Amino acid sequence: MFVDSHCHLDRLELDKLGLTLPQVIAQAKANQIQHMLCVCVSLAEFEQMAQSVASFSNVSISCGEHPLHQQDNVDVALLLEKCSLQQVVAVGETGLDYFYAPEAKLNQQAAFVSHIQVANQVKKPLIIHTRDARSDTLALMRSHQAENCGGVLHCFTESIEMAKAALDLGFYISISGIMTFRNAAELRDVVKKLPLDRLLIETDSPYLAPVPFRGKTNQPAYVTAVADAIAEVKGISVDKLAEVTTANFYNLFSHIKKTN
Repeated sequence: MFVDSHCHLDRLELDKLGLTLPQVIAQAKANQIQHMLCVCVSLAEFEQMAQSVASFSNVSISCGEHPLHQQDNVDVALLLEKCSLQQVVAVGETGLDYFYAPEAKLNQQAAFVSHIQVANQVKKPLIIHTRDARSDTLALMRSHQAENCGGVLHCFTESIEMAKAALDLGFYISISGIMTFRNAAELRDVVKKLPLDRLLIETDSPYLAPVPFRGKTNQPAYVTAVADAIAEVKGISVDKLAEVTTANFYNLFSHIKKTN
């Protein structure tokens, strides 16, 4: 059984898929996807997101403000209130993105620090987005004791050196369909070097559909294609990859009850 450790079910363009949300969940289950973590990108959208997946026992949720979706200032009191809810299993996604929004560095950094502090307070793991911000991401993680809450660097596309630094802080690394892309040879080399016991798989759906679904709207059922690609690079069976990454998921997100 597989787990999709990072998806955005509330952002699926269901018309493009030709499916309802229950059908998306059923299709995932038919493809041996045991559990999905639906990740919040905006505090303003949290309630709607939470309600949209509340009826699915095999979907968990996070709460946070993506660095590219945040307003000038994150409402830290609201973030703490929502992240304290029992159904919220993680804080984020949060982090730094200097690729798309280098002009917002200071606001992003302040928001990231707030998320780390809230995660430490509620004792739930962080979901971190990082792009073109390696040194600042690691510096803030270290200076604000992100190792106390732990978490994951999701949709990882950075260097092995950054991965090792995050691993040293107790973090996991999550790999998306990007590693199946033709121009992702460097990322495949990084994946080859990552320890199995700290690896997660994800779709980041509806974005970044893996080969052979490239160009389509991504969905959790496609996480098996990510698993296939990682297993090939690692030289292990897909069954072994599924077993280990699923165990890793429940180890990290310990507030989640296992589903069948």
